[in-house]
Amino acid sequence: MKVPRSLQIWRLGIVNYSDALKLQEKLVSDRKIHKISDTLLSLQHPPTYTLGKRRTDHNLLISEAELKKLGAELHYTQRGGDITFHGPHQAILYPIISLRDIGLGARNYVEKLESTMIEIASLYGVKACPGQKGETGIWVGDRKIGAIGVRIQYGITSHGLAFNIDPDLNYFKHIVPCGIADKDVTSLRRETGAVRIFNTLEPLDSHKKNFIKISIKPQLSGVP
Repeated sequence: MKVPRSLQIWRLGIVNYSDALKLQEKLVSDRKIHKISDTLLSLQHPPTYTLGKRRTDHNLLISEAELKKLGAELHYTQRGGDITFHGPHQAILYPIISLRDIGLGARNYVEKLESTMIEIASLYGVKACPGQKGETGIWVGDRKIGAIGVRIQYGITSHGLAFNIDPDLNYFKHIVPCGIADKDVTSLRRETGAVRIFNTLEPLDSHKKNFIKISIKPQLSGVP
């Protein structure tokens, strides 16, 4: 018997990357057998670099020993995309959603993630847009503000997006972010010039609205 369509949102605070990965794997298995409904994890990580399944180690510009001195971890994953950084004051969303149940393809799903981040930026007067061909994520001019890396198993999504609210951007100097060497990385704080520290979970209502539309009402036209 299938679980009625709904979306559970878990606000988890700061979670170690390994623990978050194990949780996603468990939730994907549970979603596959309809033990749970679609679930959205909203969290942050301590300083962490992750590589996608293409294993582009050359885009890590320091040794693992130097990385450890920074207090950061390195993890190899099965998501798409290149190397990226996760850290405090970065909004991370990991949707565990059945795309088959809503008839949504992988490309359209990624576009929904992009739309979510564009809407978040617009709430603060920042005009963001998808990248050029071959450039995933969301950009403000030639500066990347949001990254996307997903995995889809059995039609169930995991991993997701990372939106830079006010992370320490110095960590990005030690990698070629997303494998794009000639572009910069930015944040909501840098773009707005705001003095206060943004609450990383503050824009969650925007995330929630978009993912409820993706999960429950995909048939509506004009869904952002």
